[in-house]
Amino acid sequence: MRTAFDRGPPQETRQVDQIKPGTDALFILLGAIMVLAMHAGFAFLELGTVRKKNQVNALVKILVDFAVSTIAYFFVGYAVAYGVSFFTGAEVLAAHNGYGLVKFFFLLTFAAAIPAIVSGGIAERARMGPQLIATAALVGLVYPVFEGVAWNQRLGIQEWLKAATGAEFHDFAGSVVVHAVGGWIGLAAVLLLGPRANRYRKDGGISAHPPSSIPFLALGAWILAVGWFGFNVMSAQTIDKISGLVAVNSLMAMVGGTLVATLMGRNDPGFAYNGPLAGLVAVCAGSDVMHPLGALVTGGAAGAIFVVMFTLTQNRWKIDDVLGVWPLHGLCGAWGGIACGVFGLPALGGLGGVSLAAQLLGTLLGVAWALAGGFAVYGVLKATLGLRLTQEEEYDGADISIHRIGATPEREVSW
Repeated sequence: MRTAFDRGPPQETRQVDQIKPGTDALFILLGAIMVLAMHAGFAFLELGTVRKKNQVNALVKILVDFAVSTIAYFFVGYAVAYGVSFFTGAEVLAAHNGYGLVKFFFLLTFAAAIPAIVSGGIAERARMGPQLIATAALVGLVYPVFEGVAWNQRLGIQEWLKAATGAEFHDFAGSVVVHAVGGWIGLAAVLLLGPRANRYRKDGGISAHPPSSIPFLALGAWILAVGWFGFNVMSAQTIDKISGLVAVNSLMAMVGGTLVATLMGRNDPGFAYNGPLAGLVAVCAGSDVMHPLGALVTGGAAGAIFVVMFTLTQNRWKIDDVLGVWPLHGLCGAWGGIACGVFGLPALGGLGGVSLAAQLLGTLLGVAWALAGGFAVYGVLKATLGLRLTQEEEYDGADISIHRIGATPEREVSW
């Protein structure tokens, strides 16, 4: 029992206060590691989808893009979004168990998803050097501007939205900030790059390029789906804000997307394994405010969006988006931003605090910024360095043309 002579908080409270910074640092570090692992998912999803002569390139691109993203975000992007610089002593950086550093690590893994998303759309015919330059520009400047607007009150846009609609734009884990922005940048890159050689023939026919490895495609999708629970749940960023609602909403959206995409895709494994990803993309924004049934509907609708729009872009509109990054991330991400303003409302079982008008305006702003940034970055590169491999290099495949080795050599060398 405490007396009037006791000073300061109880011992138990002091112990908790001492433990919490370390617990928060561990919590967000585990999230960063899970989202880092998702980049292996990006790599294997692309590897399994492209033709065999481009498998090595898929693996190398994702890894090197991540390295370039780290440098760009550390020196420029993080400061643009949050006004935080790392040009100070290590004793300052290590404060609070280094929480500020692992928070950077966590948000870096989100930023690096932008070039990883784009990579799937421009696969099989893009030069590697210009793409790495694009990565630096996108992660250092284009992405952080909108990230700062949505997540750090930059430019006063959130204040304006709240005054105009009664609520700020809500995007808990990045349906729009990460996925829609990445997908619409990807669309710009795909349009500027043009389709793969002989994909759309002069006689009106379409050359089919089936996935080279369904097992690797499935492995990539599984890695992404598992890592997504770090992507969404750890977006709370501190242990006291963790919510099981986010986890179960992510689960329900994942299975909703899986079932609808499998049904509408007529059991095609490519649709079946992109379905859960579509659902997870869409639920990011409202995963902290939706009812699980709302998340299920959101994910199911995203699965339908992916199947319908992937088919239209490839076959009718003749947009050669190899992995379907625009339908998957661009459109399902935009749908997720809007769905948050619908299924997050108390009338539909949500927690409230969101506005459909704010979600529409915020989503449109993200899409417009991504398109402008994508066309600007890739347009300049196309006009100066060029984006595409030569016709001969594309025919030989990016593996041999860029890396001088294939994924599966046809014969063993005998010494």
